[in-house]
Amino acid sequence: MRKYVVIIMMIIDDHNHPDWCGYNLDKYLANMDQYGIDKTWLLSWEAPHNEYDPAYLCRTPIHNCDWGPIPFERCLSYKERAPERFILGYAPDPRRPDAIARLKAAMDMYDVRIYGELKIRMMLDDWDAIRMYRFCGENNLPVLVHIDYEFDYGVTYPRPNYWYGGGIEAFERAIAKCPETTFIGHAPGFWSHISNDDQYNKDPYYKGKVVPGGKLIEMLRKYPNLYCDISAGSGCNALSRDPEFAVEFLTEFQDRILYGRDYFDNIHQEFLNSISLPDGVLEKIYSGNALKLVPLD
Repeated sequence: MRKYVVIIMMIIDDHNHPDWCGYNLDKYLANMDQYGIDKTWLLSWEAPHNEYDPAYLCRTPIHNCDWGPIPFERCLSYKERAPERFILGYAPDPRRPDAIARLKAAMDMYDVRIYGELKIRMMLDDWDAIRMYRFCGENNLPVLVHIDYEFDYGVTYPRPNYWYGGGIEAFERAIAKCPETTFIGHAPGFWSHISNDDQYNKDPYYKGKVVPGGKLIEMLRKYPNLYCDISAGSGCNALSRDPEFAVEFLTEFQDRILYGRDYFDNIHQEFLNSISLPDGVLEKIYSGNALKLVPLD
């Protein structure tokens, strides 16, 4: 088995959350130090209670908050206690009449730099969402979105499944309508389109070889304002299911790939460092592209 090489360079985790999966601030910082992560984009998740899978209740202690399940206030708490380690993200639900006003206030008062994570049961090209994306484009905030199809997880209550975003077609329409806005795609419903097969809405973590001609590849070539967040099992699986293809993919789109975790393991670094990528490509993925989108002060 090939050993991976540890590359010493700045590392920015573009996708994580406060109080997530049992990690308070002290555990969080220790985990970042363990894996050499210099900074993290700390993202909220605002959604109505009836729109997110109750399975998430075991991952975050905030269950009675109007802005849950991951309210911006918790992101702010981490930032205030460890200001050099975190960059703030906030994604108020764009369907709320005061959403843009709330985001603008958070930008002015707390230096919010990312609109994310947007993860709700709303078509991504909803008119209120388009208005929000255009505001973000005007203010240089990248928009990080989560896409899930109606995957069958074998449950019936309270919903048989939890879709988010409305699929890749709705996402593409949003990207096309907002060419001045930078979008960052994430999650099973996004990464499943790396392959041109019929599994994109059936198996969120399909292990088969990548079939050339995937919708994601087509969109990346067509829309220069589209970026990729490799976080979570979905991003890592999309790459590790076909390492040879992953090298080609990461090389071609090296200027638009962002390293992230959405958890506290090290599977993404282990994979990236185990394949034959030039140091220059790794540097872009680990931090260069994040710094391009959100420069440090």
